[in-house]
Amino acid sequence: MKKMLTLEAFEEASEEVRKVAFETKLIYSDFYSKLTENKVYFKPENMQLTGAYKLRGAYYKISTLSPEDRQKGLITASAGNHAQGVAYAAKAFGAKAVIVMPTTTPLIKVNRTKSYGAEVILYGDVYDDSCAKALELAEEKGYTFIHPFDDLAVATGQGTIAMEIFKELPLVDYILVPIGGGGLATGVSTLAKMLNPNIKVIGVEPEHANCMQESFNAGKVIELESVSTIADGTAVKKPGEKIFPYLKENLDDIITVADEELVVAFLDMVESHKMVVENSGLLTVAALKKLDVKGKKIVSILSGGNMDVITMSSVVQQGLIFRDRIFTVSVLLPDKPGMLSKVSQVIASLNGNVIKLEHNQFVSINRNAAVELRITLEAFGTEHKNEILGKLEEEGYKPKIVRTNI
Repeated sequence: MKKMLTLEAFEEASEEVRKVAFETKLIYSDFYSKLTENKVYFKPENMQLTGAYKLRGAYYKISTLSPEDRQKGLITASAGNHAQGVAYAAKAFGAKAVIVMPTTTPLIKVNRTKSYGAEVILYGDVYDDSCAKALELAEEKGYTFIHPFDDLAVATGQGTIAMEIFKELPLVDYILVPIGGGGLATGVSTLAKMLNPNIKVIGVEPEHANCMQESFNAGKVIELESVSTIADGTAVKKPGEKIFPYLKENLDDIITVADEELVVAFLDMVESHKMVVENSGLLTVAALKKLDVKGKKIVSILSGGNMDVITMSSVVQQGLIFRDRIFTVSVLLPDKPGMLSKVSQVIASLNGNVIKLEHNQFVSINRNAAVELRITLEAFGTEHKNEILGKLEEEGYKPKIVRTNI
């Protein structure tokens, strides 16, 4: 069997993957280039067939299996993107696919996985629970297990992304890669260092799902007690054992990103690039603001775009709140006719847009002295918000910001 993570294997993987995957072209980001004073490019795997890069590793791995192993049926565990990759690849090879997914997996990922002909089993709260169940079923039913990240063939398939990056941008200085279990980072960093030992490859993890960072600090694979992040595709408690040595050798650093930063990054991508990128794929976008470099050519890998509409609407709403584009203010005023109109006129004079009103007459025993009016407003940003608050203060309404999710 061919040794994986070699230049020969990467070249073979590129040929194989080309049969099913798009060669996603780099997109120059004028917005982030100006913001960071670098030349920033996106590798838009959110536009990939099945909506994520995972198809690459899954298809290449399955291509290396014997016909007998494929005929046994394939099983894997995934929060969604690897599931779709395996399901699609299995269908291409005429093999049965069984996918175990966490119960928290967005419905869009579950339905799309089923649409490729796979049997879906929902089990556990996080990927690690699902993986244990998949391994149990593999043993029980004789299925061939396709690990989503801790597999050298899978990692080799993911590394084809680096091949495409160098083909388009040979003098790239930095590649930012999201990390869940580490398969994508293994393939990309290993091939990138082969092609240019001086390149910097930076891994990016969620702040509260940083199993790779903790493992790097300990010098060995560490399992977190729990993970908590809106980046469900990277909600992994323990990185891969087999791939860890490659990451230690080839990954230059790991950056962590808070969920709030992902929310803001989503808004940036929608407004500035008209692209939907799932939270895991936004890790490398949010990390751009944390790189202390100037004048460099940087590629951020957008790992996927499979986000359900409900999650999307929640993220947009939170992003508007974080950007002070929406805020709620409480004012106290006498319970007299015309008072609401007066407050509205103050807001309207500064082009504030009222989107919700709540009137509480029971905030005080003496209603003549004060009733509470909560106003949810749309503004242009922080400066405009402060201008509106200042005007309300000037008019004697003593405004107070109310922390709310609307």
